[in-house]
Amino acid sequence: MGIYSGDMLAGRCAVVTGASRGIGYAIAGAMAECGADVAIVDYCPEETSGAAAAALAEKTGVTVRAYRCDVSSFEESEAVVKQIAADFGRIDILVNNAGVTMDGLVAQMKEEAFARVLNINLGGAFNMTRHAVRLMMRQKYGRIVNMASIAGLTGNAGQVNYAASKAGLIGMTKSVAKELASRGINANAIAPGFVATDMTKDIPEDAPLRKQIPLGRMAEPEEVAALAVFLCSPAADYITGEVIRIDGGLAM
Repeated sequence: MGIYSGDMLAGRCAVVTGASRGIGYAIAGAMAECGADVAIVDYCPEETSGAAAAALAEKTGVTVRAYRCDVSSFEESEAVVKQIAADFGRIDILVNNAGVTMDGLVAQMKEEAFARVLNINLGGAFNMTRHAVRLMMRQKYGRIVNMASIAGLTGNAGQVNYAASKAGLIGMTKSVAKELASRGINANAIAPGFVATDMTKDIPEDAPLRKQIPLGRMAEPEEVAALAVFLCSPAADYITGEVIRIDGGLAM
């Protein structure tokens, strides 16, 4: 946090899914630092997301509330969007960050593993977008950021389900951007490479993977968050339908 600051998002309400830790938490924090009120949506226990919300509220002085939701459920997503709209009065920004991995080679992957990853990573983004855009359309303003991955652009061995979900998310982003541009709603996707979070902390410093990254290191969550804030700021009002890689040059 701290890359962006000030009040560039003052008066906005940002909804961030999968926001109790990692990239999602960094994005929620960056939005709050820039003056937006924030709704943290997560499937984790309420005390976990509640603690995350309280910490951000104390640090930034904006309103931050936590909501428990399984975004793969159409009904739960509808209910949480309605509750957030009732609590904040509006939804200006939606960051679809919630996601899971269940890696495995295609020859051994179980149907349940494929379906679960698609249902959360892609279905969850659809569910939240489907319900949030109705409010955005009435407002004639909205910013949607979908967290894709370079795996959705290049594929990745052992991640058939994950790569498919992220490739689908890219296609959905472009379609939503075309559908809703005339309503004042922009939609873009961010495609991170490897980011220093709990999911990657066990990768050794001397792993060959790190040597494949031209910049020689993983991204910090705050760097991804800065890009998300930019795409939701007035500086990016003329950007929609884009997929922006933030991978240190890995997928060049």
